[in-house]
Amino acid sequence: MRIAITSTGKEMDSAIDPRFGRARYIIIVEKDGTMVEAMDNVQGANALSGAGIQAGKLLADRKVDVLMTGHCGPNAFRTLEAAGIKVVVEQSGTVKQALERLQLGNVKFSSKANVEAHW
Repeated sequence: MRIAITSTGKEMDSAIDPRFGRARYIIIVEKDGTMVEAMDNVQGANALSGAGIQAGKLLADRKVDVLMTGHCGPNAFRTLEAAGIKVVVEQSGTVKQALERLQLGNVKFSSKANVEAHW
């Protein structure tokens, strides 16, 4: 199982970026904590529009199963849902802490976006 976690930096101890499409980095890890990639999301961070949809497509291309972030808008959520990627929102702390919550089963998967478009 691959997990994507939005981040302000490239390390597991980096803070979670509360934005999905405009997150500076998206860290992809295996469920056991093995880091696959710290994906630079500079294009999404600076996009005028469609950042969430673009980031969702990137995660689908990388065969991600779960996204953990702070907020996810409706267009991004629909893109992720169509790709079969489960979404966990309202995450805070570090990337490592978010992964630990998932490993322990202390997360709730979302059934809808938690912010309006262009958040």
